[in-house]
Amino acid sequence: MYKNKRYLAIIPARGGSKGIKDKNIIDVCGKPLIDYTISSARKSKYLDYIYVSTDSPKIKEVALQCGASVPFLRDESLASDTSKTIDAVVYSIKKLEDIGEYFDFLVLLQPTSPLRTAEDIDRAIEYLDNRETKSLVSINQIKDNPVLIRTIDKNGNLRKILNQNSTVRRQDFKEYYRVNGAIYINSIKKINNETSFNDNVLGYIMPLERSIDIDNIDDLENVRNFIKNAKK
Repeated sequence: MYKNKRYLAIIPARGGSKGIKDKNIIDVCGKPLIDYTISSARKSKYLDYIYVSTDSPKIKEVALQCGASVPFLRDESLASDTSKTIDAVVYSIKKLEDIGEYFDFLVLLQPTSPLRTAEDIDRAIEYLDNRETKSLVSINQIKDNPVLIRTIDKNGNLRKILNQNSTVRRQDFKEYYRVNGAIYINSIKKINNETSFNDNVLGYIMPLERSIDIDNIDDLENVRNFIKNAKK
């Protein structure tokens, strides 16, 4: 709880994963991937309830062993490759309310961002609380400035993605950021099936090294290497 507000952490972890088999519970330096997110959530000073939203009995068992709550499984209709996270979130909030668990804010923590820390979670909560805006997303500064990025049309011609003159010194480039997928915070009373978490208004800046979002094998190896080097 923070300033008399209850915070619900939802960790979405469906069973199916085409890119990396059993990605959410794959071994990462001796621990299942999801354990890193659960551990950070448990260390948070402000999270009141940590719920893993999954359709998989196997993931449920691992999540319970790691200290999260899984009072019910996600409906199979919300666990396909085309399912939207927001639909699973709305479903989970309603199911939790059915068992008497009510909250003021949702903190969505994807298990594919294992390097996000409890301090990141708590600082994001504090940062949002001090603003009138009631939605936040974590971001990191990008290395490749979009001023120099182009698309190619069917004739092979280059097209800018920004309507901006690229004849400028690199030190004068604006800073640009990307949504890194690690932390989303929303007022629960404003969440509905049309909510787009990636379009949350306030940005909480995280360092690049803690912003890896595991989407493929290369990302997974980068995380493993980061953790191994951190232990040296």
